Amino acid sequence: MKTVLLCGGQGTRIGEVTQGVLPKPLVPVDGRPILWHIMDSFARQGHRDFVVCAGHLGERIKDYFFHYRMRGADIRVDTATGAVELIGGQHDDWSVLVADTGAETMTAGRISRVARYLDDDAPFFLTYGDGLSDVNLTALLDFHRAHGKLATITGVIPPGRFGELHLEGDQITRMMEKPDQSDRYINGGFMVLERAFVDRYCAGPQADETMLERAPLEQAAADGELMMYRHQGFWQCMDTMRDWELLNRLAKQADVPWR
Repeated sequence: MKTVLLCGGQGTRIGEVTQGVLPKPLVPVDGRPILWHIMDSFARQGHRDFVVCAGHLGERIKDYFFHYRMRGADIRVDTATGAVELIGGQHDDWSVLVADTGAETMTAGRISRVARYLDDDAPFFLTYGDGLSDVNLTALLDFHRAHGKLATITGVIPPGRFGELHLEGDQITRMMEKPDQSDRYINGGFMVLERAFVDRYCAGPQADETMLERAPLEQAAADGELMMYRHQGFWQCMDTMRDWELLNRLAKQADVPWR
């Protein structure tokens, strides 16, 4: 089963790290790109066939995977023949297709542009190249297959970021420090889509200007074709410097929460 990764955005809110020369999915978390951590989390659950939708600075992503085996490896070169032997290094058993889906293309257009690489009659995973989670992919897929709709998104409860004040006039009657928003689910990525979803909602002449999260998913919801899988475990996006610093701290723990 294929996993499609949306990796084309500019990541302007984390520009202090990207410095305009690094695509957001290659921002390092504990020495490896966040994209690698996402792919590793899928591979650990048996899903190793990836389609990466590259866009802004996509050549950097292509370069990363083109030289993937050389990272951390020693090399032996026969200067007479040009033969190169890699010794050690990374040996992840993954299939990675990096597709150039355009620097300015919106998310629905990116999916439409890689449709030719998807299986005709099989669902596929879809997630963003900047979010980590411990979602049980088997349970997610079982949920999707059981309801029979075209699309499933994983709903997550975002961690409380700010203290909440309850007021009567100007008087504080109750203060909650960083409360969990236990009834406010958001789209956490980690979706399962049928191939027919792409043809019905992401195709057409306006696809490149269309955000998946707007017209396609909104129309699917109106048509009764969108379901939510409730995830109560770990989830963290990397939108800001604060998020990046948090993920780096978590990655150094003995029990990394997204593995």
